[in-house]
Amino acid sequence: MNQSDILFDYKHIWHPYSSIIKPLPCYSVISAKGVHLKLQNGKKIVDGMSSWWSTIHGYNHPILNKSLIKQIRKMSHVMFGGITHPAAIALCRKLVKLTPEKLDCVFLSDSGSIAIEVAIKMLIQYWESLGQTRTKFLTIRNGYHGDTFSAMSISDPENSIHKIYNHFLPKNFFAKAPVSSFYDSWDPTDSISFKKIIEKHSFKIAGVILEPIVQGVGGMKFYHPKFLKEIKKLCKYYCIPLVFDEIATGFGRTGKLFAFQHANVIPDILCLGKAMTGGMITLAATLTTRKIADTISKSKANCFMHGPTYMGNPLACAVANANIKILEKNIWQQQISNIEKQLRIELLPLIKHPRVIDVRVLGAIGVVECFHYVNMKLIQKFFVKKGVWIRPFRKIIYIVPPYIINNDALKKLTNAIKDALNKDELFKNT
Repeated sequence: MNQSDILFDYKHIWHPYSSIIKPLPCYSVISAKGVHLKLQNGKKIVDGMSSWWSTIHGYNHPILNKSLIKQIRKMSHVMFGGITHPAAIALCRKLVKLTPEKLDCVFLSDSGSIAIEVAIKMLIQYWESLGQTRTKFLTIRNGYHGDTFSAMSISDPENSIHKIYNHFLPKNFFAKAPVSSFYDSWDPTDSISFKKIIEKHSFKIAGVILEPIVQGVGGMKFYHPKFLKEIKKLCKYYCIPLVFDEIATGFGRTGKLFAFQHANVIPDILCLGKAMTGGMITLAATLTTRKIADTISKSKANCFMHGPTYMGNPLACAVANANIKILEKNIWQQQISNIEKQLRIELLPLIKHPRVIDVRVLGAIGVVECFHYVNMKLIQKFFVKKGVWIRPFRKIIYIVPPYIINNDALKKLTNAIKDALNKDELFKNT
């Protein structure tokens, strides 16, 4: 890329969560391999974000690359309406096998947000098929489920990046988020708020939607598994379907293949995405029970009313199959364990730092929560100078590295965080 390209990008290309008038600086990546991104100036930096949780096996993985090349020689895409193909069938077989037995119907889509939209539409149509109009959903505060409109409507309406759309979004029910953290003792009062809402509004609620254990962009909180058990009991008692958003946590990130396995509970609908293709191509899936699928199919429409153009894309399905084959070797379990141990050793002591409120580690997730907001422009520049790619948000500095990262590369990430905490200019209102 020459200077003209960079200037064009600056003036005309709108990047995520950035201003078109005063955009945040963008760093030009010309190639990537393993855990490293190579910048235009030739510098290699360690990726601590797995390209937003997705590139779990690192970049340019030979097995994943090979699967794409093999598939593209056959066909890169074909519509899924009235047509099927081997890659999609193989993937859905794997997903049904990997997930709890009762989740045996799979709807493929383009991205995580759409997987959530699909789940919401499924439940609205499910209740319509039963002769009831239910359009409200129940979730907890500090949640984040995506950037499309229905997904935004079940994300925290106050403590979220979507607050400016509140006047337009449907109004749903929000219980207090549990205070008991993953490693603390369970406080039974944590489920009281949720219980009161579901008792009062059970006949309006189409479904309960939660990020199991890990709340992502809502604050990177890790809550107690007992909370999921309590919610499952309430959903079962009131016959309300339970949806788990495993888009960020699915496929091993928390130390279990799926985060809900920490609580040993099973949802009625499961949303997957991000790491499903190893970060190669966008793909998502919404899995549900035969009961819900059959009920929807008996509705006035006689079908489920959704159909993305790129649903079941053969390239995405092929690479997802290859990605899952890597996971089936079970090397990821040891990889996650090693990452977690090192994060505990190198990050947990930062709780004593005067700039830090809390430090949290679970699986291959490390979180440092600060008292003050970061200065995104300056802290991003600082991290790149240190040879790492870490993208904080608000008061949160977190890393979700590829599973293949070695000790030295991971230490480079944690050291960069330690160094950043000692730089006053990287934080606002210090």
